[in-house]
Amino acid sequence: MLIKRKRVRSHNEDRWLALVLATSAGTLNAMALSAFGFFPSHMSGNTSQISSEVSRSDFEDLFFFSLILIAFIAGAFSARLAVAAGSKKNLRTIYCLMLLAEGIALSLLSGIELLFHSSENNRESIIFLAFLMGIHNATSTQLSNGRVRSTHITGTVTDAGIALGSMVAGWLSRDANSVQRAQYKVLSTHLTTLFSFIGGGIAGLLLYRLAGFAAMLGVGIFLILVASGAIMLALSTTRRPRKSTVRPRGITSQQSE
Repeated sequence: MLIKRKRVRSHNEDRWLALVLATSAGTLNAMALSAFGFFPSHMSGNTSQISSEVSRSDFEDLFFFSLILIAFIAGAFSARLAVAAGSKKNLRTIYCLMLLAEGIALSLLSGIELLFHSSENNRESIIFLAFLMGIHNATSTQLSNGRVRSTHITGTVTDAGIALGSMVAGWLSRDANSVQRAQYKVLSTHLTTLFSFIGGGIAGLLLYRLAGFAAMLGVGIFLILVASGAIMLALSTTRRPRKSTVRPRGITSQQSE
């Protein structure tokens, strides 16, 4: 699910991608709300908050919410540059490496918070998390060609509604069943993303109440394990020797039969 192959990606691969990345994004989003009081991936809300701070002339909060938005964009920008560089070098594991880097960075942040947590540093932590969420969302978006946006739930719900509308329109106009099956697969992918994010959010709230920043560290370790497993799997399939189909000289196909 983390390897972009030359063939067209299947919806099954995208559903597994949504299950892993949307769940982890929802979990981390809820943990950040519990720990710092802000959503690191809720760009619609943060952008609306910027307008509110402008109207109130609260320049300190205006600067803070602007930094959250910039950090998220910077994360997506960095992810795009990494994918472009990896694709140029035919690096099949580039998405795995990005997820691995994100997991390591999240683990380091969680470890620092475990040892030296201070409410005075909350804003710096949430800005860094927004950067990681930008990487997270851009990774799933690029890998799935836009079908899985692990943190962009507004777009996911919109796409799910469009797919459902296309299915209903197909039923009413009695279009070919193949079109309806295609829209059903699209809808199931979007619903998997949606409910994975919701489930991750519920789990994130409960886990943070139980273990605090140790639970956030667990999310980072989970991402590291998923990325490392995908890298090892990709390397093992690449190095696997192919069966030789060369016949000894002098033996024709008819003789071999």
